[in-house]
Amino acid sequence: MKAMNENGNEAIDVVAESADRRGPSVAVFTLGGTIAMTADPATGAVRPALSARQLLDSVPGLTELGVSLSVRDIRNLPGASLSLADLDALHAAIEAEASGGADGVVVVQGTDTIEETAFYLDLLHRSAIPVVVTGALRNPTQPGPDGPANLYAAVVTASCPRLRGAGCVVVLGDEIHAARTVAKGHSTSPAAFTSPGSGPLGLVAEGQVWLHHGLPYRTAGRLTGDVVRDDVRVLLHTVTLGDDGLWLELLLDGAVERCHGLVVAGFGVGHVPERLVAPLERLAARIPVVLTSRTGAGPVLAATYGFPGSERDLLSRGLIRGGDLTPHKARLLLHRLLATGSQLPQITAAFEAIGRRG
Repeated sequence: MKAMNENGNEAIDVVAESADRRGPSVAVFTLGGTIAMTADPATGAVRPALSARQLLDSVPGLTELGVSLSVRDIRNLPGASLSLADLDALHAAIEAEASGGADGVVVVQGTDTIEETAFYLDLLHRSAIPVVVTGALRNPTQPGPDGPANLYAAVVTASCPRLRGAGCVVVLGDEIHAARTVAKGHSTSPAAFTSPGSGPLGLVAEGQVWLHHGLPYRTAGRLTGDVVRDDVRVLLHTVTLGDDGLWLELLLDGAVERCHGLVVAGFGVGHVPERLVAPLERLAARIPVVLTSRTGAGPVLAATYGFPGSERDLLSRGLIRGGDLTPHKARLLLHRLLATGSQLPQITAAFEAIGRRG
């Protein structure tokens, strides 16, 4: 299989030396990010530059794992510049590796969007082989860069048969997190990634995977169908104290024709100011509007509070309950559903199925 890089050139497969060719095989795909950055001699500012081969060469102990590694540069971009089209191309490459007999896949990218990349890939990934997303908070020019250790732990995880069926996971700081629960909770700390409400899935230590509990609830297989439209636009509105609803009114007054869906990040268990109720009801009559919580953990409720702007009130007016999905992950799910031609009943059913654990 050949992949295309961002300039349309064929990427080259490179197989690393392995202590045991009969051992597991892992494909490593790189997208860029802090882990692959070097400094500009003139300014000192860093930008993505290192290839997949260079990244692997910086990791001590890989050959001793007995894992056959193939590497491919898919993109070389900051995490913030990745697009859903990039992830669709990555997904196709992953599924090809799964069909070709790979035992696992490692995806290396910038940490800014890791939690969204992992969730999106988990929605699409249907093979049993694990997909492990990793990166770094400290670039290679800084003291104590964490990239090599994270890459080592990711290869260990991707080659572990106990992770078959886990879907997509995130590995940083030797911790393994499920895609649907992982969140970046700090801008700079190497311990930035956590799983609010559930904790990590497991740990990597001494070249082995230690699972704390069973494999995560999977979203795989819930989404079917190919992309039928590439013009989908889903917006996200975070509700704030004193929000007067002007942005929603502007959306109703003309921009809604260019918007195909909306995710609302409400207070607490799914509340908004009373003044937002009317525009949200009008929007929900025209496009799918998904109600989530901006808190970062815990579900949107369904039938506890009854005041105007409460979760019960909003759901009765046509909003879709987002369950315990974070706003950013709910936006990705809604985008994919709309892109594959799903209508309101299918969208509502998908959020009912995916927006809860188990």
